[in-house]
Amino acid sequence: MSPHTRPVLVFATHNPHKVQEIQEMLADRYEVKSLTDIGCHEEIIEDADTLEGNAKIKAQHVVTNYGLDCFADDTGLEVEALDGAPGIFSARYAGTHGDAEANMAKLLSELDRAANAGKTSRQAQFRTSICLIQQGQERLIEGVCRGRIEKSLSGVKGFGYDPLFTPEGHELTFAEMDAAQKNAISHRGRAVRAMLGCLLA
Repeated sequence: MSPHTRPVLVFATHNPHKVQEIQEMLADRYEVKSLTDIGCHEEIIEDADTLEGNAKIKAQHVVTNYGLDCFADDTGLEVEALDGAPGIFSARYAGTHGDAEANMAKLLSELDRAANAGKTSRQAQFRTSICLIQQGQERLIEGVCRGRIEKSLSGVKGFGYDPLFTPEGHELTFAEMDAAQKNAISHRGRAVRAMLGCLLA
């Protein structure tokens, strides 16, 4: 392999924000490609009841059908007062996949309802589970970032629930942080760094 040829690693997502985030963290060690980049447009049914299970379904689909090394992640926001919800339903909490505004509005509404029932904690955690399949070997990797849910949105960066989530030990929400700040402490950043250790081992 020429020194200028980077090994390809497929990230099983169509989300360009997530691909860019991962590419920044992996720098020039790998060329990260999305499902769109490899021409994978069929729907991959994520019907597992855990984050780990959904990540495994996606990674196995790419390896089986496209013959490329792949990693897939599934991320959930787990809120203490809501008994771990929205969890695996985080991306479609309000019904439509990826509707961040509706998801955040529902989250705030559910937290108000919980508070009225005496559950006033706003503690939460983001959890990312990664399934990495490389040269036929499968690994499961996890990253967690604990924090709290704010009462109103703050910041315009990031995606998903970022404007509502302030990580422990910080005063800024994820949506108020630049990419480098967020990557240093985020659930996905932690999971990816753990995966990087596997890739370079």
